[in-house]
Amino acid sequence: MNNFEIPREIEDYLRVLDRFIEDEIRPIERRDDNIRFFDHRREDARTDWENGGLPDEEWEELLTEMRRVADAAGHYRFALPKEYGGRNGSHLAMARIREHLAGKGLGLHNDLQNESSIVGNLVLPLMVRDFGTDEQKAAYIPPLLEGEMRWCFGLTEEDHGSDATWMDTSAVPERRDGVDGWLINGNKMWTTGLHKATHVMTFARHSGKDRDARGIGCFLVPVEADGFAIGEYLWTFNMPTDHPRCSFTNVWIPAANVLGDLDRGLACAQHFVHENRIRQAASSLGAAQYCIDEAVKHAGERKPFGKPLCVNQGIQFPLVELHTEAAMLRQLIYATSAKMDTMPKPDVARYLSAQISMCNYRANRLCCDAADRAMQVHGGMGYSRHKPFEHIYRHHRRYRITEGAEEIQMRKIGGDMFGFLNREK
Repeated sequence: MNNFEIPREIEDYLRVLDRFIEDEIRPIERRDDNIRFFDHRREDARTDWENGGLPDEEWEELLTEMRRVADAAGHYRFALPKEYGGRNGSHLAMARIREHLAGKGLGLHNDLQNESSIVGNLVLPLMVRDFGTDEQKAAYIPPLLEGEMRWCFGLTEEDHGSDATWMDTSAVPERRDGVDGWLINGNKMWTTGLHKATHVMTFARHSGKDRDARGIGCFLVPVEADGFAIGEYLWTFNMPTDHPRCSFTNVWIPAANVLGDLDRGLACAQHFVHENRIRQAASSLGAAQYCIDEAVKHAGERKPFGKPLCVNQGIQFPLVELHTEAAMLRQLIYATSAKMDTMPKPDVARYLSAQISMCNYRANRLCCDAADRAMQVHGGMGYSRHKPFEHIYRHHRRYRITEGAEEIQMRKIGGDMFGFLNREK
């Protein structure tokens, strides 16, 4: 049900992606029992239980192979500008693609547990392009695109989460061997991907006071820097884990490792928040529709007491409500994405932020509700790992916390509704 007018070239591209998946990705998925990473054995196969619960090396190598094949075919960088080997993919195109890929169910083509897809959501090269110096662009963008350099995100702390302007991590200027630099002390947690990262984008306060957005810088800390330490990897609802704590004890970096405006480092953290939220919403919508469709199919096939489950209104009505909400969200996500394509990034933040939050928190909640209902309709098998619903639920439950907890997003919507954001009309 696509009442919003999706341009023909986007729908045609989906068919190209479908053929690519069948011709190139499915054979890899089926080779050498790689299907173990997607069938009922998936969590065990993906997790190195003897190594702190980290992702299994074979699993990560498989994802790397998928990305390499997709990049060679010209799909992986779709959203990037042509100067970086992309296709200038629009926000609307990315929303439709992410919905479509998630709607195909679990598979190597699109595994959101690792935020891995044949069409990548590649925000870091664009962040460096928009905030970096010429020297940083030359040094960082090529290896980031090739996967030779990996950054993770160090914003959340043990005592501070959604309150980003409150943080214990500090940076003070210090000159060493004639080179200006910064001495960093503090801690971060939920630094996802740190086990493979080369750098941590570390947000630290160097001036001002708590609640001030100014005075927080974005410091690129090499993981090999003296005084930097990786701590406990936190086991979560959705294993394996790549979410550790880390600490900074008199970590020194040169001033050249500051990304963007020293006083407005949080702008780097917020740079792609709206793009990420709308794309996450589209993925949740696609996964939700997959769960709904599978439940409808099963209800038509399963015949307890001599008649299909689907003749019972107790089965129909919950799925009707989910399907209706999915249809409404689809139109809102498409319309919002299309509107994002008509305005520069500052205007997106100014005029569409609340609408994007509506898409995000409702779609993430819908996916959890749809996965739960699909489990119920499928009965015991739905609860088992022989069906994908528990996996979808566990992953998308995380989305209700990351990229801004749904309460934070509802607060943003409320602020827009009641004028608390002081937005100029």
